[in-house]
Amino acid sequence: MTTSPAAKLKEAAPDNALQDSIAILDFGSQFSQLIARRIREINVYSELIPYSTSAAELKRLNPKGIILSGGPNSCYEEHAPQLDPEVWKLGIPVLGVCYGMQLMSRDLGGHVQLSEVREYGRALFTIVHHGKLFAGLDPAIESWMSHGDSVTELPEGFQTIGRTADTPVAAMADETRNFYGVQFHPEVVHTRGGKQVIANFVRDICGCSQSWTMAKYIEESIAEIKRRCGDRRVLLALSGGVDSSTLAFLLHQAIGDNLTCMFIDQGFMRKNEPEWLVETFEKNFNIPVHFVKARERFIGKLAGVIDPEEKRKKIGAEFIRVFEEESRRLGPFDFLAQGTLYPDVIESAGTRVDPKTGKTVAVKIKSHHNVGGLPDDLKFELVEPFAKLFKDEVRVLGREIGVPEGIIERHPFPGPGLAIRVLGEVTKERLKTLREADWIIREEIKAHGLYRQVWQVFGVLLPTLSVGVMGDQRTYQNQIVIRAITSEDGMTADWARLPYDLLSVISSRIVNEVPGINRVVYDVTSKPPATIEWE
Repeated sequence: MTTSPAAKLKEAAPDNALQDSIAILDFGSQFSQLIARRIREINVYSELIPYSTSAAELKRLNPKGIILSGGPNSCYEEHAPQLDPEVWKLGIPVLGVCYGMQLMSRDLGGHVQLSEVREYGRALFTIVHHGKLFAGLDPAIESWMSHGDSVTELPEGFQTIGRTADTPVAAMADETRNFYGVQFHPEVVHTRGGKQVIANFVRDICGCSQSWTMAKYIEESIAEIKRRCGDRRVLLALSGGVDSSTLAFLLHQAIGDNLTCMFIDQGFMRKNEPEWLVETFEKNFNIPVHFVKARERFIGKLAGVIDPEEKRKKIGAEFIRVFEEESRRLGPFDFLAQGTLYPDVIESAGTRVDPKTGKTVAVKIKSHHNVGGLPDDLKFELVEPFAKLFKDEVRVLGREIGVPEGIIERHPFPGPGLAIRVLGEVTKERLKTLREADWIIREEIKAHGLYRQVWQVFGVLLPTLSVGVMGDQRTYQNQIVIRAITSEDGMTADWARLPYDLLSVISSRIVNEVPGINRVVYDVTSKPPATIEWE
């Protein structure tokens, strides 16, 4: 029987009968996950579930409040995603954001139509009535808008509580039923006071207790791991990243020597990282690591491969083969531990809306690298303690249980590693070139005290050559791109405004110290429209 998206998400959620929570119905906004993060930041648990979730299912989940996310559709279109009308009868506070506000207005008897003036980006929002939702906010705030439709007629029982110069009804409320709508996006950092709006709704209107704490989560996770695993053996594929490394520490605290960590060196790590990883775990923390040397196998599989998705698939397939061989040799094991995060669970649930048809469709930007596709006779049970957490929450957890700062502060690194930062064909020579250039970039960022101020910084080796002059001679050599971005969680990102003097030092060092490079460029593209990685 196929598991529904809501059920998949429920598997990663705590028992809501024991904990206050907010349900976020996802209508396809690129910011939906940010709403969940903002709620977590005030120590309240939140779930992001499909807009098609029925009122009966919501009643079973027992949230203290509901938030309707934004989305790319117009609510009056033929295929626009709809809300189960029974939701309005649950007696639960509801906050509609952007599309969610428009849907609320239309469903409850108001009117929505295409605006004469569309609002995208920053807009000055004036509060007409503070009430509970806007308590503590200034009379006017800078807000972030992204809409072409507007509410032109309020439903019965509602009043206008905010406006902008171009949108007379930019926020509305029926305070008797605790129904609220805001046309702006309070979840994004561009909305000043947006976190306060969300806190007011969650804490004061919904009455949620702020009981979602990392200390409690760790205590419950260790108890659950002990209960499930007992004296049986657990295998963890260690990548050296924040997620798998923190998971190794958590599992080791819970089950000790019943944990086996396997690190597969596929040759795509950054300079000196495989050696540093093993030394850190084994010598400093007495966590044994089974080190698998497999560089030749992986590089051989990528001969002639240029397409990034094909790279990911070939690396993933070879990883599974190596993993299978080694796990059979070291086993048997009863459990496979993975650092699956909450965004992975959300994406696997397939809850995105096609703006043309209004249908829920599966959207894949790139392949994930968690272990999957293992042979049926390797009958592991999965252990995924982080399936409720966002990336930054894993860092908080790591600090709580004593994971070294060198691991906690490590920038996110893709599963396929440098193989997808070497654009075009991956060879030993091109990997070495990128590895040396990337080392210089990160070394200088750290030396200038900026490593913790950026979310990620790395080098990309382009598949093109450019003309240069070195020693009065013409050169035709490779180019390195510096990619540095700022972000709170990787869902959206902006390019980092690194000092020109620093960029100059990095460029000079790369050109002078890395053979075959004669040009260094800087990526000044945000996400969206670009992704953080180039492949």
